[in-house]
Amino acid sequence: MSDLIELSSAIIDGRSSESATRLTLQLGEVTDDVAVIESFSNVVAIRSDAGLTLFDTSLESFAMPVLAALRSWSPEPVHTIVYTHGHVDHVGGSEALVAEAAAAGRPAPHVVSHSAVPHRFDRYRETQGYNGWINARQFGGGGLSGRQRASPDAPPLFPGDFVHPTRVFDDRLGLSIGQHTIELHHDRGETDDHAWAWLPDLRAIACGDLFIWCFPNAGNPQKVQRYPLEWARALRRMLALEPELLLPAHGLPIAGAERIATVLGDVADALESIVSQTLAAMNEGLPLDDVVAAVQLDPALLERPWLAPIYDEPEFVVRNTWRLYGGWYDGNPSRLKPARDAALAAEVATLAGGSATLVDRATSLAAVGDDESLRLACHLVEFAVRADPMSADAHEARASIYRQRRSGEQSLMARGIFGWTAEQSEARATKDDPGDQASDGE
Repeated sequence: MSDLIELSSAIIDGRSSESATRLTLQLGEVTDDVAVIESFSNVVAIRSDAGLTLFDTSLESFAMPVLAALRSWSPEPVHTIVYTHGHVDHVGGSEALVAEAAAAGRPAPHVVSHSAVPHRFDRYRETQGYNGWINARQFGGGGLSGRQRASPDAPPLFPGDFVHPTRVFDDRLGLSIGQHTIELHHDRGETDDHAWAWLPDLRAIACGDLFIWCFPNAGNPQKVQRYPLEWARALRRMLALEPELLLPAHGLPIAGAERIATVLGDVADALESIVSQTLAAMNEGLPLDDVVAAVQLDPALLERPWLAPIYDEPEFVVRNTWRLYGGWYDGNPSRLKPARDAALAAEVATLAGGSATLVDRATSLAAVGDDESLRLACHLVEFAVRADPMSADAHEARASIYRQRRSGEQSLMARGIFGWTAEQSEARATKDDPGDQASDGE
């Protein structure tokens, strides 16, 4: 048994508390013909008589160490690259592989993906600035560009050029590469362009991001629509194949039909529960605010190492499910055509007796420290800052409250946004003219 499999088995069996998601940039051999390079997004390599098949290529910034790790295992040419989907951490390393082939005088690898991946690349070019901002908020610094910003005040960078697929498919595609048969399937889940692969002779599934060793990324508040119920159905389809090896794009590979059934079944159960509860509440005519409060998951599920809400979280999936089935109107008529945030904040500050009063109350609520008090404190300090954006005191309070809020959050989504907000106010509070900063990068 490989070291990677031994560790994942120990985690699932409760014999280890180590993290299953690692960034070692090292290659681990799973079987004679299967290896995994642990990167920001894993690269799964399949060896055959025709050359190597790679599922994903990781980030551009990790391309060279990933390539070095691959070559430590096999000198064979890369025959085919399969994109499990078009996220930049899955496709960014492809240019280095194409360049390697050209330098060796070999044909470029075939690149296979779902037919929606090129449309994603088009969308990335059209929203390059926006994606730079949201990834900087989510991940910090340069986000996922792999490149440093020219200055702290410069827009964050985001890739605009990608190696496009040479072959696309819509629903299913069969490939024969050397001695291996690869059956590609399309299912919407985290993305609309997701593919997963069944390798029947290896009894293996390369599942991309449909399993990520934490709570599924089905609610990301800054990204385009996710599809939680279709995600669950994809996992059920995988389970019906009774795989013996699961090769995710994030986290350790898993061996054994029983272990795979446990982890995939738990993720499917969680997603199905959220969707069914959300739809039931919507069908009762409840507004979004009440729906979010009504949907609850079994806390025991979230304690399992493969469902910890360290990246995304259930509350965000509820909101994304509402958006998918119900649009953006949340049931509060004042928010159908609302006043500008600054106008509303100024009116609330006037009623309260000034922004300083709002700051004092927000600070008092934050001192209580429970979740509901911190949520209220954030509302009030936002009113204070928007009513008086030049106030260093308001920005200092805002930075402190969001730092406190961040420290109590588990998901990277919430921690990233709250931390970014605190940094913005810290910068403004120390400037002579805090108003000269761009407004939170929006």
